[in-house]
Amino acid sequence: MTGVEWWDVLDEAGKPTGEAFRRGTPGWPAGRFHLIVATCVVRADGSVLLTRRAVTKSEFPLAWEFPGGSALAGESSRRAAQRELREETGVEVAEDELELVGRFREQSALLDMYVVAVQGVPVVTVDEAEVDDAAWVTWDDVGARLGAGRMAEPWVDRLHALGPGLRSAAVPR
Repeated sequence: MTGVEWWDVLDEAGKPTGEAFRRGTPGWPAGRFHLIVATCVVRADGSVLLTRRAVTKSEFPLAWEFPGGSALAGESSRRAAQRELREETGVEVAEDELELVGRFREQSALLDMYVVAVQGVPVVTVDEAEVDDAAWVTWDDVGARLGAGRMAEPWVDRLHALGPGLRSAAVPR
């Protein structure tokens, strides 16, 4: 994504404070949060989609993660998850297909984790500014990447907290 991003400032319960904050501006307000989203896309065979961050990313280049990013000001959590998935991978899903697995609190962000089941083998077209590669992997592969330090560092705590619920929600239907 290019250009200026504005984020809604949220309280600890995830409610908007009425303020917006420009991404990258110093002075994030203490005790406030912005919303980030991620989506676990699962195929009928149980494979899940991981993306590898572009080498040009300032944080965690070439590390694996579930597709996601920041919600923009005025954007709902589900809409942000749908948009981020489409922008990073080209995979299109309807907002109402996204199932919220849980929310994880970080120092200045709240992560909403979604799961969505897809039919067949969707064509993945990565946004090279954001994503270097994508792979359909098993849960054992996710665990191996996590254990080998190949997942982006924030995913260590996220997966420890949300992983069991995510894995059970990602059972093919």
